[in-house]
Amino acid sequence: MTGLHFSHTVRSSHQKTSCLSMRWWPICFVVLFTAMTTTHATAQDNYEIQVYGADTVEPRSTMVELHSNFTVAGSKVAVDGVNPTQHAVHETVEITQGFNSWFETGFYIFTSARNGSGWEWVGDHIRPRVRAPDRWHWPVGISVSNEIGYQRRKFAVNTWTWEIRPIIDKKLGPWYLSFNPTFDRALHGPDVSRGFEFSPNAKVSFDINPKVALGMEYYGALGPVDGFDALHNQQQQFFPSIDLNVSPEWEINFGVGVGATHGTDHIIIKGILGRRFSFGHKKPQSIKTTKY
Repeated sequence: MTGLHFSHTVRSSHQKTSCLSMRWWPICFVVLFTAMTTTHATAQDNYEIQVYGADTVEPRSTMVELHSNFTVAGSKVAVDGVNPTQHAVHETVEITQGFNSWFETGFYIFTSARNGSGWEWVGDHIRPRVRAPDRWHWPVGISVSNEIGYQRRKFAVNTWTWEIRPIIDKKLGPWYLSFNPTFDRALHGPDVSRGFEFSPNAKVSFDINPKVALGMEYYGALGPVDGFDALHNQQQQFFPSIDLNVSPEWEINFGVGVGATHGTDHIIIKGILGRRFSFGHKKPQSIKTTKY
C-alpha cells in the first residue's frame, strides 16, 4: 500500500537499464507535471504515506518499518459508514523480506486509535515486488509491486483492494527523483464498478549533506482511468519532508502534509522509522537509501 490510500499509496535505486534511454525522461516529467496539475475522489485512509523507490530489500535481509501518522485536520463525522479521521492516530507495521537480487515481499498490519474508539486492528495487506536486476544496466531504477489486502468496513468503503504500482526512480548527484504511476481498484465494495483508478505519487529530494535530504512528496488520487473525478472530489496532498541517512541499517523520514482539495484531509503529520536486519551476508558498506 502505499501512498495515502489502502489501494493507493520512495525506495531509491541506483540501478541502470538497456532498452530505456535518457530520452524518456522528458516524457516522464510531462506525465508527472500533468498528474500534479490534474486531479480523484474516495476516502483517504492515511495508513502508509510513502513514495516508493525501485530498490528491493537485499536477499537474506528483513526490513521492519513503523509508519506513524496523525491527522491534525480531517473529517469530523462518519461518511458512508467509515470512521472520521480527525485526530486519528494510525500505526502501520511493515515487514519486508528480500528473497533474491530482484524480488521481495512485504506484509502490512494496519491499526488505528481515536478518542472514544480505542486502539483497533484495521486490516492486512501483502505486497510482492520485482525489479530490473542490476546486470541489465538500465539508466533508471524500475520495479513493479502488486499489493492486495483486506480492511474492515468501518475504516474503508471497499473491504478488498488491489494496487499495481510501477516505480521509476533516478539519482542525479545530490538530487533524487521518483515517480509511481499507481493503478488501484476495489475488489469488493461499492467502488468495484469504477474499475482501475489512477493514483500518482512522486518525490523530489536534495542531499544537503551526506546524512540529510530535504524533499517534497506528492500524493494524488484522480479517479477512474476512463474519466477523472471532479477536482473538488479528488485527492491532492503535498508533503515537505526530511530524510535522515544516519546508517545503512536505518531509515528515518518525517513530513507534514497539506491537502489541496476538498476531498483530502487537510493536515497530516507522518513519520517512518525502519530497521534493516541482515542474516548470513556482508552488511552494506555505504548508506543506500531504500524507501522514503
